[in-house]
Amino acid sequence: MSTPPLATADASNAQGAAAPAAPPRAAPLSLAAWKQFLSVAKPYWLGDQKGKAWSLLLLLVVLMLVETKLAVMLNDQAGEMTSALAGRNADRFWTSVRTCLFILAFAVPAYAFYYYMRDLFANQWRRWLTGRFLDGYLGGRKYYALGGDKEIDNPDQRISEDINTFTGRSIHFLLIFLGSLMQLVAFSAVLWSISHLLVGVLVTYALVGTVVALYVFGKPLIHLNFWQLRREADFRFSLMRLRENAESIAFYRGEAQERAHIDGAFDKVFRNFAGLIRRQRSLNLFQRTFSQLTLVLPFVILAKGVLSGELEVGRAVQAAGAFTAVLSAVGVIVDNFESLSRFVAGIGRLHALSLLVLPDAKTQDPANEPRIALRPAQQLALENLTLHPPHSGRVLVKDLSLALTPGDALLITGESGCGKSSLLRAIAGLWCRGSGTIHHPPAHDCFFLPQQPYLQPGTLRSQLVYPSSASPLDDEALLRILQQVQLPRLAERASGLDAVQDWDKLLSVGEQQRLAFGRVLVHAPRIVFLDEATSALDSSNEAALYALLRAKGTTLVSIAHRPAVLRHHTHVLRLTGEGGWELMEAGAFQFDGTVVSFPGGKAA
Repeated sequence: MSTPPLATADASNAQGAAAPAAPPRAAPLSLAAWKQFLSVAKPYWLGDQKGKAWSLLLLLVVLMLVETKLAVMLNDQAGEMTSALAGRNADRFWTSVRTCLFILAFAVPAYAFYYYMRDLFANQWRRWLTGRFLDGYLGGRKYYALGGDKEIDNPDQRISEDINTFTGRSIHFLLIFLGSLMQLVAFSAVLWSISHLLVGVLVTYALVGTVVALYVFGKPLIHLNFWQLRREADFRFSLMRLRENAESIAFYRGEAQERAHIDGAFDKVFRNFAGLIRRQRSLNLFQRTFSQLTLVLPFVILAKGVLSGELEVGRAVQAAGAFTAVLSAVGVIVDNFESLSRFVAGIGRLHALSLLVLPDAKTQDPANEPRIALRPAQQLALENLTLHPPHSGRVLVKDLSLALTPGDALLITGESGCGKSSLLRAIAGLWCRGSGTIHHPPAHDCFFLPQQPYLQPGTLRSQLVYPSSASPLDDEALLRILQQVQLPRLAERASGLDAVQDWDKLLSVGEQQRLAFGRVLVHAPRIVFLDEATSALDSSNEAALYALLRAKGTTLVSIAHRPAVLRHHTHVLRLTGEGGWELMEAGAFQFDGTVVSFPGGKAA
């Protein structure tokens, strides 16, 4: 291992933080909302699933045409029955009844099949879109980067719930608009044949209602729905955090503090929803007035013709039905405005996530910040590395250069908060803000052990082979590894290698750390990075595990604070704060902060 001269640097005090994302301000059907929708939806309709997507849509359109035709026929028969009753014509009446029943025999199954295919289509689209987002979210460790991004709250909720809403509502509104167009054409012809004046009144009435809905209720409702989605997700997360940390909270008796935090999150939900209710009250008043007037309006316009005998009562009923159908078609935005507002708010959240995680998203590095370069190499080496935390101008390490050779063991130490774990994050490629170059061995040659091991749901075998899904090692070899990491009875205690347990509760933290060392032995990497990976172990277990790795010739990079680990390392990197560092041989270092000897450098 090369040992460059000591270098120090002053840290920058400049810091920055990302501001929370502003909610979308566009009204439903605005150009901005339409562009966001197309950005998320277009790959499904133009990509590898386009044949299936367009075929299903065509089938739904055909079913809608059938439904519309049957609805017109039923409306005609309703008028026929009314006229027959008014004229006391029994034969005409019963003939119309039989015709209605015949039409219904086709209309009912067509209606049921249409809704079945609609929901099936939405579910297929959801599966495809969820897979697309998960590919981007897990690819390139973007799930980790988003954890510190204040602009994207609750990405898990956006993937699990917002995608479901997006696909279901997209199909729903697409078919509503197509159905309204068909209904408009079909019933307008009926209405025009009865009264031209009724058509003119209808068009004016619908246009005024739509304009009022868009410009009076649009922006406030989208704004409130956006924040409602976000605050509901924050509330759920606070409850999830309580469940995941139940034991620690119970030991602390921190119920009062947790209740205060949960109450605070729920209070935001409550107050935002109260505002939403008030806005919705005004919208409901408008919608009810808009729709209820249609019960009177067509009869008022046609009353003169009916009372004078120029128009049959049945024709008036038929006109009223057609009027309601056409008004429903042209007033579709007014009738569905609340759902549209929630839908547009969800589109904005999903579009914001897509810009950061999807593989074809056009993203730019904020402020063109310099980034640490990663270069493939056979051995780990750092070249003039300067490291900053995300969203901060603080310097953790400045101009650090070192190179590891096979069999080296580097101990990284320093005061708490000086950047030890951050340096490992940079080497792992998790943090990249800074400058310099990291020459990195292939991923399969490196293994990182954090202080708190991650234990996934699954079998004991899956814990040992993680992050792989399988291993060429047989059961005997896996059991031997458990013995080597001082867990000889774990398989028996857990009911075998293929037993599924709640490992976080079954194993102590020390046992979890030993199991994590077992993963190292399963994968046999050339370099192992340990971030206080033995903090919960007693000194004998710690020494045995370090000795095991050293005996195999594994290159180690460790973060630790116990003096006993020093003898398992060949070199020490001490971070002194403000970007400064010292690199020395392990024999020249003591944990009290003094340096026994340091040829070519300065004493700490």
